[in-house]
Amino acid sequence: MRNRKKTALAALVAAAALATAGCGAQVETAAQAAVGDGLGLEQVRVGLAFDQGGRGDKSFNDAAAAGLDRAKKELQVDGVEATLDEESEQERAATLRGLAEDGRNPIIAVGFLYAAAVQEVAAEYPDTTFAIVDDDSFSASNVVSLVFAEEQGSYLAGAAAALKSRSGKVGFIGGVRNPLLQKFEAGFAAGAAKARPGVRVSADYISTPPDFSGFGAPDKAKKIAQGMLASGVDVIYTAAGGSGTGALEAVAAREGAWAVGVDSDQYQTADPGVRDAVLTSMVKRVDNAVFQEIQAFIKGDRSGGVKRFDLKTDGVGYATSNEKAIAPVRKKVDAVRERLLDGSVTAPTKP
Repeated sequence: MRNRKKTALAALVAAAALATAGCGAQVETAAQAAVGDGLGLEQVRVGLAFDQGGRGDKSFNDAAAAGLDRAKKELQVDGVEATLDEESEQERAATLRGLAEDGRNPIIAVGFLYAAAVQEVAAEYPDTTFAIVDDDSFSASNVVSLVFAEEQGSYLAGAAAALKSRSGKVGFIGGVRNPLLQKFEAGFAAGAAKARPGVRVSADYISTPPDFSGFGAPDKAKKIAQGMLASGVDVIYTAAGGSGTGALEAVAAREGAWAVGVDSDQYQTADPGVRDAVLTSMVKRVDNAVFQEIQAFIKGDRSGGVKRFDLKTDGVGYATSNEKAIAPVRKKVDAVRERLLDGSVTAPTKP
C-alpha cells in the first residue's frame, strides 16, 4: 500500500496465549470456520478506512477502531488502518483501492462519505468484500451496509436530557445537515418531548452539504454551544464527530450544564478536565458492527446486503458510566427503553 497512508499492523498472537474463558472458544470457532471455508491457516488481512479525523476523535472513528482492535485480539486477524490525507472523493477511492491492491479483505469504510468510492472500487475488485458504515444507498453483491437505528439511541438521549434539565431547554448540534444526522435530531427531540411535555428543543448544524467540514470543526461547535447556553439551554447533545470536543468544552465551562456525547461512551474518553460534564452518551456500537462483520467474513459470509443494528441487537443505547449524574433519571430512561423495545413507542427518523 502507499507509504503516505498511516497504518498500524497487528502482531500475530499465538492461539495458546488466548486461553482466557470465553475468548479462547471464540478464537477456536473462528479458526475452525476459516479452515472449513478453505482459508486454511492463512491469516485474514483486514483493511479499515477511517472517516474524517481518523483514530483519536473520541467518537465515531474510535468506535470503529475498537472493533478492529478486538478482532486483532480475539480473532487473530492482521489489521491495517488508513487515514485520509485530504477530504475528496478521489482520495477516498484511492484509499480503498490501495487497501485492495495490498490484498486486504474484507475492507471496511467508516462513514457515509465513502459511498461513491465504495461503489466504484468494489466494482473493480469483485472478489474483495467491502463493508460501509452508515450507508445503504446502493447495493452490490460484494458490499455490506452496516446501518444503525440512531433515532432509537437518540430518543433515549433526549429523554435523559429533558429529565435532567433544570431550565426546561435542551439543545442539539449536528455536524452536517443531512438525512443521517437528522435521524439523531428527530429521535432526540421526540424523546425529550415525550419524557417532559413542554420542553424546548433548540437545534443547529455546523455545516450543510456539499460542505462536510462540520465533522472536524470543534471551534464552530463550541461557538454554537456557547450561544445555546447563553439562551438558557442547559443540556446539549452533539452528534458531530470530532467537532464534539468543542461543544463539550463550552458545556464544561458553564456551571450546571450537561453534555450528551455520541457514538462512543465519551465519559470514558473525554479529557479529565471536562469528563464530569458528560451526563450520558448515545452509544452507537460501531465497534460491534466492525467486529461482527470481520467475524462473519472469517466464517465464510461473503454476501452483500444490509445489516441493521438497533436496541434489540445492542446496536445502540445510552451510557451510564457517569453514575452519579445519571442516577436521578436512570429508572425513567430505562422505562422509555422498554417501551421502545416492546414497540409501544416508535422513534421518528425525520425532524
